[in-house]
Amino acid sequence: MKMAKMGMKAKTLLIPESLLIPNSLPLQRCANWLVMRMAAALRLTCAALLCLTLLGLSFSPAALAQNAPEVGLESVVIVTATGSHTFSVEVMRTDEERAKGLMFRRFMPKDRGMLFDFKREDNVAMWMKNTYLPLDMVFISRAGIVVNVAQNTEPLSERIIPSGAPTYAVLEVNAGTAKAIGLKSGDRVQHSLFAK
Repeated sequence: MKMAKMGMKAKTLLIPESLLIPNSLPLQRCANWLVMRMAAALRLTCAALLCLTLLGLSFSPAALAQNAPEVGLESVVIVTATGSHTFSVEVMRTDEERAKGLMFRRFMPKDRGMLFDFKREDNVAMWMKNTYLPLDMVFISRAGIVVNVAQNTEPLSERIIPSGAPTYAVLEVNAGTAKAIGLKSGDRVQHSLFAK
């Protein structure tokens, strides 16, 4: 972009040449020229704002989650008195994966969840430290039977949430899911982790 220097006492002002009004133009043409330049700048600004808005929508949590690849997700079926309910879940199998869980996430689609594989049946405890999403925690025995449900857990809380019974895995889903599907202790969860 070419710049023109305009001397003003001790200061020099740099103005893009495209904004300077040529000396040879009569006053009416100068006004028309200035209006056309302002209209062009306004159109460019509107186009940039529209692009930024569309870009922002494509990177919203909902859009990112919808566009997330299905790679690594496994199917879990919860069988309750209201029927079979299928969820796509990430399975946490290592200590590092279980320690991180859903920490720092701000969105999870309603048909998704996270399954924690503890590798052995024992009393376990969970917490919500650094977890922004309210969750329902489903404690599951080795046989795939629900032994306890902690509903609507408090985000960011360090309060311990005990399993209340020997647990082989914990399924975390969005808060309100357990109530919506009528989930209770004694219901069955189907996944390859559980004995048939």
